[in-house]
Amino acid sequence: MTTSPAKAMLSTRALNRATLARQLLLSRAAMPAADAVEHLVGLQAQNTKPPYYQLFARLEGFAPEELSGLMASRDVVRIVTMRSTIHTHTADDCLALRPLVQAARERELKAFRKGLRGVDLDRLAALSRGLVEERPRTMAELREALLKEWPDADPSALAVAARCKLPLVQVTPRGLWGRSGQVALTTAEHWLGRPSEPAPATPDAAVLRYLAAFGPASVKDMQVWAGLTRLREAFERLRPRLLTFSDENGVELFDLPDASRPAEDTPAPPRFLPEFDNLLLSHADRSRVVATKYRLRTRNQNEYYRPLLVDGFPAGLWHMEETKGTATLTIEALGTFTRAQRAEIAEEGERLLGTMASAAVHEIRFAPLDS
Repeated sequence: MTTSPAKAMLSTRALNRATLARQLLLSRAAMPAADAVEHLVGLQAQNTKPPYYQLFARLEGFAPEELSGLMASRDVVRIVTMRSTIHTHTADDCLALRPLVQAARERELKAFRKGLRGVDLDRLAALSRGLVEERPRTMAELREALLKEWPDADPSALAVAARCKLPLVQVTPRGLWGRSGQVALTTAEHWLGRPSEPAPATPDAAVLRYLAAFGPASVKDMQVWAGLTRLREAFERLRPRLLTFSDENGVELFDLPDASRPAEDTPAPPRFLPEFDNLLLSHADRSRVVATKYRLRTRNQNEYYRPLLVDGFPAGLWHMEETKGTATLTIEALGTFTRAQRAEIAEEGERLLGTMASAAVHEIRFAPLDS
């Protein structure tokens, strides 16, 4: 009886460095913003500003106006895709990835079954498409229009059904740097002037892209990232093309043969990440980026968690304010920084303020995190 050779084990720190490398967080990449958005398979965009901060942390010479220009020209868009969450995607990925997760979006409607009793969902989709392609509509406008057709339905459920059935993008000026605007929606096809791609026969291409941006990873990791289930078959189909490892708990990990897997002692510079960065949300086991002793917490429970990475792991929280011509960056330490770390953090903080703040005067403050 023969036994399979033991898989090489990747320590938590080795996984940390590999993931940071794929995420362009070990060193800033000299690539256009559009290429980075594509490589990262989209930017988590539950709020409007995080995509800009995500690219600032990852790209050499990035300026917010670059991404804003791509949004204005419709080369990138904001749309609900993975995990039923708004992402910023390239136009090509918008038209390809939404069909990949479309079935999952429609399954969400089971939770609204009571509110949609008697509603013909195909007719709802057709009516909604006509409305938003006539002109962009807010969710409130969609609810009001659909209620005329189904007055006994739950108004919120009607609007959610439209969002689940159709690939609705948020039109500009929503999401532009330095601009504001309420959420107004139209279809991706109408906004981009071309049809969506058909749903892929298999998720294999998405698996390879996920590993390129987030690997090495398990089947469950990708399922968490995509909000999909039953991906084991795709990984098994791709197994001959992939390398396999195990983590410290014996979980099988898959990876691309030519992907970067730096040594675990590779230096990882400080990086200020925004709330909901995909680095923190794209694995079932987050220990590769979030040490278990540090919970995703904030001093003020009404604030979002904005992590400062030091040596590859969250070591502090941060927020930035601009008042009376001064931009203040406050850093709340989760532990104790060495003198060298404080200097590196301050240097990166000054770079953050210089690029992302409009005020000419900058101030950086270090403070302990309240327990």
